[in-house]
Amino acid sequence: MNILESLEWRYASKRMNGQRVPSDKVERILEAIRLAPSSMGLQPYTVLVIEDEELKKQIRPIAMDQPQIEESSHLLVFAAWDDITPDQIEEYIQHAAEVRNMPAEQLLDFKNILLGIAERNTQEQNFNWAARQAYIAFGVGLVAAATEQVDATPMEGFDAAALDKLLKLNEKGLRSVTLLPLGYRDAENDWLAALPKVRRQREKFIIEA
Repeated sequence: MNILESLEWRYASKRMNGQRVPSDKVERILEAIRLAPSSMGLQPYTVLVIEDEELKKQIRPIAMDQPQIEESSHLLVFAAWDDITPDQIEEYIQHAAEVRNMPAEQLLDFKNILLGIAERNTQEQNFNWAARQAYIAFGVGLVAAATEQVDATPMEGFDAAALDKLLKLNEKGLRSVTLLPLGYRDAENDWLAALPKVRRQREKFIIEA
């Protein structure tokens, strides 16, 4: 399948069959997420990969009792940094210098730009910016899953505060923003599986100027 065929194939599966996704497919999806675009390359978010069945059972009622939570092979939790701190920026600068084999001092101007952005925003503004960055990676994950012929259901319907408490995300400086169960569709029990994909007409969706 090419990318358009893969996107035509994918949909938000309402039921999954519990079949395990091969580890190589999961790793390619995760690597695509890691390589996703991010403003200034900072990647102010973390992806948790949950396979533990008991933990998924605990998450299901927090996520409006959506069955895909338990029926999935892997549950990805996208969690944004709850603030952008000088220590996080310093760690990023040191890592960038190491990867690019240059002195960190050469990145001082770039570091100061990042510090300036973080310092002039409130903590909530920084979190909201981080959450938007997480959504970019989230979208890449959806596309990557489709190219691997793995079903993925985007979810915002969950109690973020309760999930953060369960996963102790606040202790890690994180707040959950979205969920992505990975698995395989249960076409016989999913009312949406056989229905055509509905998207806005191109002439109404695209404005050419």
